[in-house]
Amino acid sequence: MPETSEQPAVSGRRFDSVLIANRGEIAARIQRACRELGLTTVAICSEADREAPYGSTADSFLCIGPSSAAKSYLNQDTILLAARLTGAGAIHPGYGFLSENAAFADAVEKAGLVFIGPRASSIATMGDKIAAKRAMMAAGVPCVPGPDTALPDDPASVGRLALEIGYPVIVKASGGGGGRGMRVVPKADQLLEAIALTREEARKAFGSPSLYMEKFLQHPRHIEIQVLCDDHGNAVWLGHRDCSMQRRHQKVVEEAPAPGIAPDIIRPVGMACVEACRQIGYRGVGTFEFLYENGAFYFIEMNTRLQVEHPVTEMTSEVDIVQAQIKAAQGEVLNLVQSEVICKGHSFECRINAEDPDTFLPSAGVITHLALPQGPGIRVDTHIHAGYKVSPYYDSLIAKLIVHAPTRVKAMARMCEALAGTEVEGIATNIPFLRALFEDHAFARGETDIHYLEQWLKLRRAAA
Repeated sequence: MPETSEQPAVSGRRFDSVLIANRGEIAARIQRACRELGLTTVAICSEADREAPYGSTADSFLCIGPSSAAKSYLNQDTILLAARLTGAGAIHPGYGFLSENAAFADAVEKAGLVFIGPRASSIATMGDKIAAKRAMMAAGVPCVPGPDTALPDDPASVGRLALEIGYPVIVKASGGGGGRGMRVVPKADQLLEAIALTREEARKAFGSPSLYMEKFLQHPRHIEIQVLCDDHGNAVWLGHRDCSMQRRHQKVVEEAPAPGIAPDIIRPVGMACVEACRQIGYRGVGTFEFLYENGAFYFIEMNTRLQVEHPVTEMTSEVDIVQAQIKAAQGEVLNLVQSEVICKGHSFECRINAEDPDTFLPSAGVITHLALPQGPGIRVDTHIHAGYKVSPYYDSLIAKLIVHAPTRVKAMARMCEALAGTEVEGIATNIPFLRALFEDHAFARGETDIHYLEQWLKLRRAAA
């Protein structure tokens, strides 16, 4: 677990300027929330992002390093220096990059600034998957079958543990995330090799060879519960999302609420998440991720940051999650109680990526023409414009297309119309792929799991 200094719960930590330690659409989104709260903003960029449009609308705009993320957006010392030079009182990490780095959160606080996110101790606890599972079990959050301890080194002990859990099992890195550092083991004779490979992968990717083991669920859905907490012991959950449409463990389409889950089934799980937040002293926004199979929920991890898919929850709950996150960092008391959280209608989000719709290879270049849909129930979160140069250095996400309607059927129809009205020329995008997906009958009926999209793509390639 990363070494951190525990920060006491405080209130009234006011600031009037925020440095946004990120790029792309989330930098633009955070800047908009800050302006609506009357806060000035500091935007940073790498050499590749000098022409980013949110730079011209920020109160200060600094280039902090070369195009390489390691030398710019991941350079903690340079970001802290930029905050000092501009007089920023707080740093918002967005998602990705340093957003779940406990050492960075600790360094921000030690520098006398406010980290817009949870305390470093919370990030460290939930970043260690074994510690997170232990904390969730203590709070009554349902977890995937398997112990809350690291795998022993003794092969015989590991073998007995796998038999107790029951094959197939999945071996995971304690410090892993994002779909990395895990292997499914269907049979006993494959176990030791899988552990050896995963240990080495975990050591290289996460700096620790520690692993744990759980039951592998074969046809689960990926369900998320969004929480919002202040520094005074108040917490609420803002409904749930289905993020089962995944390719290589990366989400493609998200929706809220998750279809087909009765309120009386999800409610106790949401309240358990709220109780867990209170027990670990959590502050700000966070997301509990679950596998859902045969009417049962199983906790897998908590993301201690803003999620890419937060807009679908904003559309259904009518809560501005980014503003709420900033207010929590300022020590404000949460002005919302659970009985006031009423989610309405249905929302979808499509991640529009600069990539080939068939091969999914990234597509960099200049956008020569751009037309984005408008109208009731349509929202586009983006930073791009005609003439914008898509960089090859970063994630291929260029926009998020979000729709909202009274029912799931109407929301799907609205998304189909919105995708048809989205035009991006000069580069390849995954829009044709998304349009085909929204015409799929099983998806339309909500009859999918986390493996469905990969199988759908295989069938599509075979038919081509």
